[in-house]
Amino acid sequence: QVQLVESGGTLVQPGGSLKLSCAASGNNIDIYTMEWYRQAPGKQRELVAGISSGGITNYADSVKGRFTISRDNAKNMLYLQMNSLNLEDTAVYLCHASFGLTRDYWGQGTQVTVSS
Repeated sequence: QVQLVESGGTLVQPGGSLKLSCAASGNNIDIYTMEWYRQAPGKQRELVAGISSGGITNYADSVKGRFTISRDNAKNMLYLQMNSLNLEDTAVYLCHASFGLTRDYWGQGTQVTVSS
């Protein structure tokens, strides 16, 4: 079992930056693929960024060049650095850990609101 707790979400102005954190507990995350998803009101949950156990990253086209995902296995942490935020980035951001077909864990999410 892995418990995930996101933090760092807040209200930010367009063009601003924010760093989200996801603290994992219960088991070490080093073998897990870690991902950030987001869900805006009335929209489907979408993958924002992912990082494999080996450090390979992938990003949604909408955030490439603006967001950076990183992990610190020693601290059991996942991060998402978000720059040049725009109104369309407003959503609940959720941390996800997966390994194989049977290990799949979600955090509760943290709200990011981009507004002037």
